[in-house]
Amino acid sequence: MKKIILLLALVTSVKLSVAQIFIAKTCEISFFSASPLENIEAVNKACKPIINTATNDIQMKITITAFQFDKPLMQEHFNENYMESDKFPDAVFKGKINETIDWSKDGEYKVTVTGKLKIHGVEKDRTIDGVVKIKGSEITLTSKFNIHIADHGIQVPSLYIQNIAEDVEVKLNAVLAPYKKN
Repeated sequence: MKKIILLLALVTSVKLSVAQIFIAKTCEISFFSASPLENIEAVNKACKPIINTATNDIQMKITITAFQFDKPLMQEHFNENYMESDKFPDAVFKGKINETIDWSKDGEYKVTVTGKLKIHGVEKDRTIDGVVKIKGSEITLTSKFNIHIADHGIQVPSLYIQNIAEDVEVKLNAVLAPYKKN
């Protein structure tokens, strides 16, 4: 009987010691804007999403100037004219995964995340579809969704209205690992 109690105590303590905070090892956020004159796309590899598996909370802060474009002039216009990166240096998402996930079990889960997305100083409620894949001690997040730029107060001068789409497709691909204090 003592062995069973000891075994249960050991299993419980191991389960409790499993990491609850995961932070991105790698993350790529990209966006694509299709327009009649020229497609616009950029990639940001500097973001570090965080998940608390005990609460299903997810957060990420995206540095706007970290988006890289093929054409330097496009990047300059993006930061100075549209995103006003000096005034609004970051985009932020704070939300919660709605579905119940067994974080200790390998698998793939379709999820929705409900939260607040703040871009260009304007915060909007969002529900975003995604996929969570668990393999060993890694969590992979993927998502693809659209952002209506006017919802976040991003204005396009009428002269350039054909250059920039009203809706921008955003893709996220991140691999997270247990957070370890240094």
